[in-house]
Amino acid sequence: MNIQKSEQLYQKALQFMPGGVNSPVRACQNVGRTPLFIDHAKGCYIYDADGNAYIDYICSWGAGIFGHADPDILDAVGKACEKGLTFGTCHAGEIEFAERIQKHFPSMELLRLVNSGTEAVMSAVRAARGFTKRDKIIKFEGCYHGHSDGLLVRAGSGLLTNAVPDSAGIPHGFIENTLVAQYNDKQSVQDLFAAYPNDIACVLIEPCAANMGVIPPENGFLEFLRTITEQYHALLIFDEVITGFRLSMGGAQKKYQIKPDLTALGKIVGGGMPLAVYGGKREIMSCIAPLGSVYQAGTLSGNPIAVAAGNAALKKIEQHPEIYDLLDEISAQIETAIRKAGIAVNREGSLLTAFFTEKYPQTYADVKHADTKAYADFYGYLLENGIYTAPSQFEAMFVSTAHNEQSIQKTCDIISAYHA
Repeated sequence: MNIQKSEQLYQKALQFMPGGVNSPVRACQNVGRTPLFIDHAKGCYIYDADGNAYIDYICSWGAGIFGHADPDILDAVGKACEKGLTFGTCHAGEIEFAERIQKHFPSMELLRLVNSGTEAVMSAVRAARGFTKRDKIIKFEGCYHGHSDGLLVRAGSGLLTNAVPDSAGIPHGFIENTLVAQYNDKQSVQDLFAAYPNDIACVLIEPCAANMGVIPPENGFLEFLRTITEQYHALLIFDEVITGFRLSMGGAQKKYQIKPDLTALGKIVGGGMPLAVYGGKREIMSCIAPLGSVYQAGTLSGNPIAVAAGNAALKKIEQHPEIYDLLDEISAQIETAIRKAGIAVNREGSLLTAFFTEKYPQTYADVKHADTKAYADFYGYLLENGIYTAPSQFEAMFVSTAHNEQSIQKTCDIISAYHA
């Protein structure tokens, strides 16, 4: 596999950007590879600077539920661009988008558009603190909620990959109110509420964890969180940046039938453009400026290009609700191939992770025993056979509707033939 141009571009990028990248996992350090520089993408394929083609199972980390360069989304973006790239003012597209989000996420009685998942979660936590007038929050070890200061505590995703439990540059005061529980461990949550019964503003969780690899919630765990937060007058926040519109049209909260107080959405809702949303109960969101004293703003929030892409993507999902059955079916084929190769795999809908562990992980403690060297070998094998997956044991594979029968069959054949 010739990647000479990618290697040259990477050396040049090192002169200008930390590690030569704009997001750490892209550096591919933990799989011992030079990052590929992608030139273009179409459908389920991406093409690097050297002309190599790969079946893509990152799909911009889940944003591309219809694959790359979907013609309907491109058409909507092109028409929006002709009107101007950004106004910094209100426009009708925001209302259409908000109405569409609320239709499928009725728990979001009022919502606010922002530009990234990090911003959405950070703002939701601030709203929870402002509403409850409490400072402490509970998050779960291994769950990643973006890079805002108070949430980079025992986080997942790239931090887990690089074995960095916390980030430098964050004063202790920013994280002293962040309490850490164990995912799928009710007792760890009960202990924190018992220790701080009147101080906890919210419990923040990925309802299906996808940043320490895919770890679905055990039966009754989310129901328990809903009950205990109500008991202690704290709020429940679902970080559905990954699961929103992926696990179902109404996200994880519809799939699991749990209604949170606040929700953060991202990825798919932007249709491939930078766009995210947070929202929840009207009484909570009424604390947000200009209605209340919790401040949050953004010049590019709800910009017309991103909103046009988001509206087009969500409209297409509405027109084709059968995609969820399709995604489940083809993802199950990949899951079966991974099992045939003797590798542990967790799957929830079109999210799945191959784990090099002795058992199927159910907790963060299980994940920590993963053989990252074995995963790096598997990653390299797939890459050299034209399959592009996450350069980290602790991320998910994302399947799109653009993955047709031919690409799925090729993927399954290559995976099934793998020998560690």
